[in-house]
This record gives sequence, C-alpha cells and structure tokens, in this order.
Amino acid sequence: MNTPIQFQLQSDYIELCNLLKLTGCADSGGSGKALVAQGLVKVDGAVELRKTAKIRAGQQVTYAATCILVISA
Repeated sequence: MNTPIQFQLQSDYIELCNLLKLTGCADSGGSGKALVAQGLVKVDGAVELRKTAKIRAGQQVTYAATCILVISA
C-alpha cells in the first residue's frame, strides 16, 4: 500500500464522494459515487455503500491501494 494521504477537514465532516474527488481518487463527485456504489471503497475497514456518508476526523478511507487518513483542522 502507498503512503497514506492526509486530508485535513475544514468543517465537521466531508461527504465520502467529495473526499474521493478532492484527494484525486475520483475525477468527479459522480465518479466517486460510482466507486462507492460498486463497493470499492472502505471506511475504517468496512465496505461503505452510502455515497454521501459523513466522514469525520479520525476515520480512514481506503480505495484500491490508496489510504486516506482524515485529520482535524
């Protein structure tokens, strides 16, 4: 697995599909939603199927070989 990406939250949470877009895992929010719908994204080790799941500081999102660590501002 690659070096984890650290994403710094600017608010209380970010929607999963937007996190994938902002970290470069998806080209757009729509393609991020498609990745989630296909069951390719995990949050804290469990497959997440809610496209707009609220991701908060301290959570870990995994897609393919990419790991995103969400940290507070």
